[in-house]
Amino acid sequence: MAQMNFCSYCGAELKTTVIDAKERRMCSREGCPYVFWDNPTPVVAALVEYHGELVLARNKSWPEGMFGLITGFLEKGETPEQAVVREVKEELSLDAAGVDFIGVYTFEQMNQLIVAYHVVAGMGAITLGDELAEVKVLPPEQVEPWDFGTGLAVRDWLNRNRMSRF
Repeated sequence: MAQMNFCSYCGAELKTTVIDAKERRMCSREGCPYVFWDNPTPVVAALVEYHGELVLARNKSWPEGMFGLITGFLEKGETPEQAVVREVKEELSLDAAGVDFIGVYTFEQMNQLIVAYHVVAGMGAITLGDELAEVKVLPPEQVEPWDFGTGLAVRDWLNRNRMSRF
């Protein structure tokens, strides 16, 4: 992540100081109250179920062979549920027929807070949005979770789904 170097209020340089026992960047100008808290950015993630199978996507900026869930930033005025439905529509051209909460996960590498949902897609054909290079559609039993970011949501959903089948 790029480091913030200048105050967004007055443009002065930021200095590193300790606030509440943590290093923070704050304005160096006397009297300016600005502190760059560097709080995580809220992101939604969709584990999309399409005709009983799961959709994994590769972003155009990702290396070959790297797949993940449909993700996007929460926009002003949206609930996380509205955001995840919008992202599935934008990235796959699919309408959500059902949305169920999976969990909340920290993704420290990207300084994000991920709010993950299982989204059952309605009828229609997958059409890739501008950000995606490719998708693969797999039966749930062939999906292996990864140990960071949205992979933790995949793990939790798979574990719950397996338990509910017995």
